[in-house]
Amino acid sequence: MTEKKNTLILKPTKENIEKAAKIIRDGGLVAFPTETVYGLGADAMNADAVGRIYEAKGRPSDNPMIVHISRASDIGQLTRMLSPQIVEIIDNFWPGPLTIVVKKRPEVPDRTTGGLDTVAVRLPDNEIAQALISASCCPIAAPSANLSGGPSPTRAKDVIADMMGRVDAIIEGDDCRVGIESTVLDLSGEEPTILRPGIITAEAIEAALGREVKYDASLTEAAQHVQLDPANGVDEADFQPKSPGMKYKHYAPKAEMLIVEGERNKVKSEIERLKTMNEKLGNSVGVILFEEKAFLEAAHDFFARLRDLDSEGVDMILAGALSDSDGVGFAVMNRMLKSAGYNIVKV
Repeated sequence: MTEKKNTLILKPTKENIEKAAKIIRDGGLVAFPTETVYGLGADAMNADAVGRIYEAKGRPSDNPMIVHISRASDIGQLTRMLSPQIVEIIDNFWPGPLTIVVKKRPEVPDRTTGGLDTVAVRLPDNEIAQALISASCCPIAAPSANLSGGPSPTRAKDVIADMMGRVDAIIEGDDCRVGIESTVLDLSGEEPTILRPGIITAEAIEAALGREVKYDASLTEAAQHVQLDPANGVDEADFQPKSPGMKYKHYAPKAEMLIVEGERNKVKSEIERLKTMNEKLGNSVGVILFEEKAFLEAAHDFFARLRDLDSEGVDMILAGALSDSDGVGFAVMNRMLKSAGYNIVKV
């Protein structure tokens, strides 16, 4: 880690947003709220500034950033060509929690894109985020504002816990409305492909485009194990992700975590059995069990629940699986499985 910074905690006033924007223009780091999770921002066109994000997060340098803009027309700074398909997606889903992957302009630093010839772009609908990007007069590269590998931050206090002393400023906004990161849709090739699921579902995208949208193979549990498990002859170092969250261990709490999957009553019984057994052994146990179809609530609360249980110092977290037949449920399960390191029991 670089030398400790004197981090400013800023209320989202106009004056403070201008102050934060100057920090961005000068090559510094500012954490700020979006509708999905809090982001850690730097000038996307300044390779040195983007490098400071990697340092602050402890983030591997081949993991691409998402670049945030404040107006749809600003995408022209990042890519040369807009297909009818890209325009359709922008018209239907921006501003909002949808990121698109497009071919990048040469001016976009390789450090921002993880060395890829594509760039991930989104236009957030959070007013503070839009004001900061606009005042900064540059696109802002901003992964989630947490230490790499841990749960994404959805509250200002989560960002302060992880980033105090590591960044120049933190804008203290409200809790994030959505609670999981944006859907990432690859539009750089022939077939629209979801690289990371989010609250904007495949069904919604298909309705806008009038054509099938595929999921990247890495989004299935089995494919993740085959893809990244050296025992299967695949070295993680050889895999180059096109989107954040595809390669490295993500969202993990400090506690050991186990997911219980199956028929609802059996899941509840097994969680209670495991909880009782572990408590008899002297372990502190936390439980995450959402109502069966409370997918939006689960998206909003999941990361916050992980962080709260870590704060309580539990030894084990037992989580009930959500149905992945629902698009939002599938997105939350993507985070839940990675948080647990695919540690799952079926009942």
